[in-house]
Amino acid sequence: MTANAIGVSEILLQPPGHRCPSQPYRLILRSRRVTPFMPLIFKICPENLWRAAEDAGAFAGSPIDRGDGFIHFSTAAQAAETAARHFSGQADLVLVAVEAEALGDALRYEPSRGGALFPHLYGPLPLSAVRWVKPLRLGPDGRHRFPELA
Repeated sequence: MTANAIGVSEILLQPPGHRCPSQPYRLILRSRRVTPFMPLIFKICPENLWRAAEDAGAFAGSPIDRGDGFIHFSTAAQAAETAARHFSGQADLVLVAVEAEALGDALRYEPSRGGALFPHLYGPLPLSAVRWVKPLRLGPDGRHRFPELA
């Protein structure tokens, strides 16, 4: 059996009565991708609000988050639409990349826009779960320019 870094295993089989050992059957098993890092989720927020969280040692959420009772996040596939819908034209934003698995059971994926599952954190965001924070700049067309999210 062989395995590689993306979680594919290959097993060479000899069925009963098979007389040609140089041509075994191949069975390829695919499993979830194995990655050296945890999946990331993203928080968009005003830079001054994030800097206050860094000073406090945790992020308790934006006023909207606190009103809803959880901190709103987006997946990589959802982040651009979230920015366009909720932060259109806003400057001085940061994009916070968070290791989802580091949040444990407090993180839940719940239906939102069109039934899509969005990550919601029920509790403060510990800074230890943050992988990076980058400015989310506006382009000349007024849309936010995202860094590589993978």
